[in-house]
Amino acid sequence: MSAMAGGIAYFVPAAQLAIESTGQVVHVAPSPSESAAPSTSPTASAAPTPGAFTVLLLGSDDDSKFSSDHVLTQSMILVRIVPSTKQVTMLSIPRDLYVPLSTGGSGKIDGAYSYGGAGAAVATVERDFGVHVDDYIWIGLLGLVKLIDAVGGIDVVTSNPVLDDYYPADIYGGWPYDYERVAVLAGPQHLDGLHAMQYVRSRHGDLQSDLGRSQRQQQVLIAIRQKSKQLSPADLPAISQALGGELKTSMGLTKVAQLLPVASSFDNLDAINQIILAPPYTHGCGCPETYINGNWGLILPLVHQYFP
Repeated sequence: MSAMAGGIAYFVPAAQLAIESTGQVVHVAPSPSESAAPSTSPTASAAPTPGAFTVLLLGSDDDSKFSSDHVLTQSMILVRIVPSTKQVTMLSIPRDLYVPLSTGGSGKIDGAYSYGGAGAAVATVERDFGVHVDDYIWIGLLGLVKLIDAVGGIDVVTSNPVLDDYYPADIYGGWPYDYERVAVLAGPQHLDGLHAMQYVRSRHGDLQSDLGRSQRQQQVLIAIRQKSKQLSPADLPAISQALGGELKTSMGLTKVAQLLPVASSFDNLDAINQIILAPPYTHGCGCPETYINGNWGLILPLVHQYFP
């Protein structure tokens, strides 16, 4: 859920606030090969496009139930931007996907960040999916709420309404393990930060479970991008102050400055490819743990088609 807010990588001009807040830079060392890792040899993929770049968006439930150093990434979205053709591809990676981890052993992909931070998350995605990641952006729960409120809310058509009797009341409540009922009805909606977070974070009541949540995340990500087009450089200091350092990124100021004119030129929503790894690309394992297994023979050709 929170990762969508990380969309700031592509939805600049909001990206500058991340740099002003933390400016964290990730340096990913090559990981040792592991026999259990899926094959990542390219399969008839196109040659890399000059100027294109890929950002890994990471979002975590970082409330008081978790140690700040060991949060899981509840959302992971790969975003590839091709400035020359003004095309964008968003690939949602299931949080429960069982993969070899760059930190050693295998487990759910959402644990890579918990075990080794952004560097481990980037290295795991690069090795398992056979892609190159240029930068990352991480955001937590309050970061998403504050970002959307700072830009004046977002407008979406909620095709996947939410009615959840067991939504975590862990942000503003007095007990982080409490629950509450939330509802975001179907149809055109103007959502503030809190209701946008409820719309993309809820896991109950959606017939598609996490796949439905991935669709909601990408929908809100696009809405944030649309709203950011209305921002001017004069708005950035106030937004940066509102976030209060709750965003981490590897992007430097120079790169953000180069991307500002690029972001404003992306105005064709039909040029956005949205990819969800639904069956037959993934399937449940049928075991006590809620693992998702990947059909790598299908996943890798698909990924290399859009992320050469």
